[in-house]
Amino acid sequence: MADASRGRTRTYLIWAVLSVVVAVPIGAAAFSPLLAWREPVYIAAGFAGVIAMWAVFGAALWAVLLRRRRLRWWIWRLGHTSLALVNVAGSVVHAVLIEGTMETATKALLCLLVVAATTKVLVDLRVWTTQTRRKAKS
Repeated sequence: MADASRGRTRTYLIWAVLSVVVAVPIGAAAFSPLLAWREPVYIAAGFAGVIAMWAVFGAALWAVLLRRRRLRWWIWRLGHTSLALVNVAGSVVHAVLIEGTMETATKALLCLLVVAATTKVLVDLRVWTTQTRRKAKS
């Protein structure tokens, strides 16, 4: 029983540290004096980016957890898919809001293609179901 309690405490400590590691840079960026002269759209685009990047890190960590924690496949898939969706959404918002060298029409088309490809993968793989797929009969 003591080992289970120690393991649970360790897990909570790891998640607490990870939360601080993610929250502190976001908080520092949110209150940065360098944002004082920026337009709100620029700030939103930057954060849509700060979040997409963290979602990539989270997906990588989630992949490591699959092997270490021996999570059920469907739990891992839901977590990974959720992080991927945050990444795609944040990347698209970032790209749309940032004004730069990319031409508006091509940027919109590229974002539309990314969303369409992501949607197709989600539908084809039926990632929201908790059932595992059956192997095709040969």
